[in-house]
Amino acid sequence: MLTVLRASRVHAWRTAALSNSIDGLSISKAREALAAAENDIDKALGWLSKDMVLAGAKKAAKSASRTTTEGLIGLSVLARGVRRDGIRAAMVELNCETDFVARNDLFTNLLDDIAHTAAFLAEHDERALDYITPVDIATLEGAPLISSRATGGVAQVSVGDSIRETIAKTGELIVLHRAVAVARHPFPPAQAELALHLTSYAHGGAKPMQGRTAALALIALKSSSLSTLLTTENFTSDLDRIERSLARQIVGYGATRLRAPEGEEDSTALYEQPFGMLAGTPTDLTVAKYLKKWAHEQQLIYEGAEDGGISILEMERWKVGDA
Repeated sequence: MLTVLRASRVHAWRTAALSNSIDGLSISKAREALAAAENDIDKALGWLSKDMVLAGAKKAAKSASRTTTEGLIGLSVLARGVRRDGIRAAMVELNCETDFVARNDLFTNLLDDIAHTAAFLAEHDERALDYITPVDIATLEGAPLISSRATGGVAQVSVGDSIRETIAKTGELIVLHRAVAVARHPFPPAQAELALHLTSYAHGGAKPMQGRTAALALIALKSSSLSTLLTTENFTSDLDRIERSLARQIVGYGATRLRAPEGEEDSTALYEQPFGMLAGTPTDLTVAKYLKKWAHEQQLIYEGAEDGGISILEMERWKVGDA
């Protein structure tokens, strides 16, 4: 009798432990997994993973006609300066059916991991015409999920299977809508007069790197005195302020292009907008005029020499559901 009671308690403990190890897993499903795995927790976890992927795939197939107009955009920035570490970053949009699921930890954690995976796997391509390039969705879904939170990093399942698992847990259709990435090696010492920085910003989410609107932008610096300036705390801290302000400007003022076509006015052209998101010292100057003024003040450009300064090379601004 005592042996039976002990076995019952052990089974109950294993069932509870298994249920607690996976968000949203019911006790009945935990019991089913342990029975299928002959009471081995590790085997039961593997059984559950396959079962949830299959369940998610079935739910996705049944709900394929549903609209996924909600969701979030996620950013992952692993390195943001070419001068020292290079650049490696990504932006992805993950869609679902309701705002309720978009605010769920299961969804936001999945988005974090997918963005991290896309940034981690981004490759430098000298042949690419653009710095920020689209990521093939099918390729990304087939890649192993690389979590920013897990100790081991690489998950045992692919990005696509992780999405299907989350579909099974939330009961909603979830779609990886789009992704872009940028990867650049550090500049060689011979190009000491050049630097490339990446800035990013997301608005409308519970996490700093997630939102309903987000942007990535590449900023170029050129000066014969750049190597010296980048070792100066005053310059680097003010440069950081400018970069963050530019990312907020792109998001907040709805910038969709850098410049307006010649002879035209365009309120969505970044350089023509008043720099209203400038942190600390708001200005009525346009972004283009302020950047030129700042470059002279910081001695990126010397009087009479116009070669150099600060400029935005590329930018990408997304809003959930826009494309």
